[in-house]
Amino acid sequence: MAEETKKVPLSAGLPEMPEEIVLAPPKKVIDWKRIFFICLGLGLFFLFYALPGLPDAVDPTGKVFKLPWEGKMALGLFLMAGIWWVFEVMPIGATAIAIGLFQVLFYIRSANEALKDFLDPSVWFIFGSVVIGTAFTASGLTKRMAYKMLDLVGEKTNFILLGTFLVVAAMTLLMAHTAVAAAVFPLLLAINALYSESDQPTKFGKGLFIGMAWTAGAGSIITFLGAARGVAAAGMFKEFTGNDIGFFELIWYMFPIGFLMVILIWLIIIICFKPERARIEGLREKARELTRELGPMNNKEKFVIFTMVAIIALFMLKSFAPWKVFQDLDRAGIMLIATVAFFLTRVLTVEDLETIPWNIILLFGGAMSIGFCLWKTGAAQWLAVHWLTMFLKAHPLIFILGIAFFVLCMTNFIMNVAAIAISLPVSLVIAKYLGVAPHVILFASLVTAGMPFNLLIGAAPNAIAYESKQFTTGEFFIYGLIPSVVLMAVLAVFVWYIWPLQGMPVLVK
Repeated sequence: MAEETKKVPLSAGLPEMPEEIVLAPPKKVIDWKRIFFICLGLGLFFLFYALPGLPDAVDPTGKVFKLPWEGKMALGLFLMAGIWWVFEVMPIGATAIAIGLFQVLFYIRSANEALKDFLDPSVWFIFGSVVIGTAFTASGLTKRMAYKMLDLVGEKTNFILLGTFLVVAAMTLLMAHTAVAAAVFPLLLAINALYSESDQPTKFGKGLFIGMAWTAGAGSIITFLGAARGVAAAGMFKEFTGNDIGFFELIWYMFPIGFLMVILIWLIIIICFKPERARIEGLREKARELTRELGPMNNKEKFVIFTMVAIIALFMLKSFAPWKVFQDLDRAGIMLIATVAFFLTRVLTVEDLETIPWNIILLFGGAMSIGFCLWKTGAAQWLAVHWLTMFLKAHPLIFILGIAFFVLCMTNFIMNVAAIAISLPVSLVIAKYLGVAPHVILFASLVTAGMPFNLLIGAAPNAIAYESKQFTTGEFFIYGLIPSVVLMAVLAVFVWYIWPLQGMPVLVK
């Protein structure tokens, strides 16, 4: 006889479900590393506060340079800010605010001096360049330029890499390299997806994104529009030496070395990250399809182009026109014409204004403030005279390359505008003693400040490229050593041979 079966509930034998389930609160993880570096920065600052004084500096003629109390505190503040910036204990813009705050609270400089630097015309120039980049993206002009580039370069992967790098470098002539990297990043993701459907990193992907970050830096040294560092450095250079750097003077000396570095970076990329596939089939047709979807150029795109032509024309008039009314025009004033025009014509709206990276704008303000603080309190001169003893018998080329290498190292750890702000005052003081022309110091420093090839924190394009997940920080650091060595070699040739041929003397006559 068959046995009678009975279904048993799955929950039979288990305790009944409670009416209310209370979850344990998530365990708070204390970020001891962050706390350590906050305390380390504060500790160094208060160590300088407690120090009775530092040894005097004596120049080769026997002149004594005493470090005033304000200069000693400026050095402590510089060390604190450097540690907080490198280890990002809080947003870099907030650290910049702390620079102004500590100057005021500890009477290093008056509030009028310390906080006014945050609204220096150089900072406004940076703001204007960021707004122009936003206008390019908002109007759709960035996409149109990118699709056109893909249509032209075709489907061979090596040429796609070269075309991408040239377009990125070309765009940095007109807009900040941070904005360029942010604008082309989605396009590069699309190109990489056409190359490989897998989520796994490829050599092509590594080369595409790392090369984008490197060439954004190389291109950004050519004009004042490519990055903040050029404007900030030119502002300080005028303050310290009384000499102004013209818009086209910068291009004249920087274009050859910037363009050469873009080509060399491409060669390094296709050797170190040789693509697995020689072609991406169908890419050109996809680019044409996307171009057709955009349709004819709209009025906003036309107005952005018109405005940029007008801005460049004003810079040309400032440099070459014989009329004082144009010669006295301020660079920041010219840039802000575009800002006002874009909002008046509704190319940009209040929503676009809220997307401005204020964290970066504040960083620039803080970098200007600490730079002027070191200079005006005498700390930069005191440091320079101490440092001078290391270069008393050095060859001028060794001295210039030593300064450039120092800036290259610094710009990998802190934002390049901050590296310039800290190193330029010291370098210019040393140059006087060695008879080295100040212009070559400025331009050599600007070259290396624009190309932090090793660390992600060195520049925003580096961090944006890392978002692709195609490479690790270790790979970025190791492979970045190659272009860094190449850059120093190329710079030596330009300092000693090319720039003098172009009209820039190395030594003061």
